[in-house]
Amino acid sequence: MNSKWQAQMQIWCGAVMIFGLVLIGGAFEVTSAGVSGLFAILAGPGPITWDPAFRFSLALMGAVTLGWGATVLAVVRGTSEVPDAQSLALWRGITVALLLWYIVDSGLSIATGFWRNVLPNTVLIGWYLLLAARHPARARQGQVAQV
Repeated sequence: MNSKWQAQMQIWCGAVMIFGLVLIGGAFEVTSAGVSGLFAILAGPGPITWDPAFRFSLALMGAVTLGWGATVLAVVRGTSEVPDAQSLALWRGITVALLLWYIVDSGLSIATGFWRNVLPNTVLIGWYLLLAARHPARARQGQVAQV
């Protein structure tokens, strides 16, 4: 597998995992500065209530996000050892899952008054799609020009 592509995908996964850690930080007051800053930027429709249920939700979403990034990282590393057809099938599945996340997360962000969240979502999915389009197996099959 193309080591440049693999390194770029690992950076993408690292960014997702770091975001998960920021969300996890919201579980406790002492570690919530990052997520407080995030909510200040997102500027939702009202004040945030830092109650136990909200902190639990942040921690849970952070854990899911951290796991999501780690899962894609495992696929990045693992697909270098499988035939192109299998690798592309895995990446198609990951792409469908990420598009589903984008549609649901962005739609709910707009519906709940946190429309600004669509901007980083769009950056993240766009970055991923650019990398996915440059998958080395696709280039070998002539499906995309190698960049």
